[in-house]
Amino acid sequence: MEIEVAVRTAATLGEGPTWDHSSSTLLWVDILASEVHRYAPSRDDDAVLMVPQHVGAAKPRVNGGIVVNLRDGIALIDRDGTRTWLVYWARDGVRGNDAGVDPSGRLWAGTMRYDQAADEGWLARVSGDGSAKVMVEKVNTSNGVGWSPDGTLMYYIDTPTRRIDVFDFDDASGTLSGRRPLCVVGHTDGWPDGLCVDASGCVWVALWGGAAVRRYTPSGVLDREIPLPVDQPSACCFGGPDFTDLYVTSARIGLSEAVLAARPLSGSVLVVPGAGSGLPSVAFAG
Repeated sequence: MEIEVAVRTAATLGEGPTWDHSSSTLLWVDILASEVHRYAPSRDDDAVLMVPQHVGAAKPRVNGGIVVNLRDGIALIDRDGTRTWLVYWARDGVRGNDAGVDPSGRLWAGTMRYDQAADEGWLARVSGDGSAKVMVEKVNTSNGVGWSPDGTLMYYIDTPTRRIDVFDFDDASGTLSGRRPLCVVGHTDGWPDGLCVDASGCVWVALWGGAAVRRYTPSGVLDREIPLPVDQPSACCFGGPDFTDLYVTSARIGLSEAVLAARPLSGSVLVVPGAGSGLPSVAFAG
């Protein structure tokens, strides 16, 4: 398929793309640069908001502005730039990473150790009023999280497990049960990172170190792979006016000068027009 460059840049650790359909823009972050980006395809403009800490994810809010998963917790940023802590859970050596918003508007925010040396991260459920609860404990590198179109399943990636796991999800209570593997990514295929779910319930996953995005069916069968011109694709989402364009963030961190010379788009945001049929994102209820 045709692969285009949406944002030609050199992000150290580009991550977390989310299509904000209220403004027809793409939110994404450069984690270690402490940057939140908002890309407007109609103007080919990528605006940057600097935040005071490393930022793992940024999502649109019902009340306007964004919610961000920072190093030390969850913060709200209003349209005028005002920042307010919603949840503060600072822990030495730990930072926020990927996040997702469930069908009822709750944020599911993951964490990880900077050194990835121990399973000291977690996945927490955060409501709009600031109430928070750890839902998955002893996580190493919390990454992709997403929901089936009917809201009865939640998909989740703790990257070193090499699995995409699936839970039964009760949206009314926001609870999980029945964790099991949907599929396992082979040792020579890269590491599963960020994910999104399309309108038919298939799971798309970016393969860090695998230079590709894969699609798995709801039964866990690999049925599609799109090779990419970057070694470290980090996450993906559907966007555009009809949610058919697949946006993919990428990273340069850890790559040698030789690899960067051979892969000059590393750190850019790519887009695959007409890749599939996605769903609108849900805004955080806060």
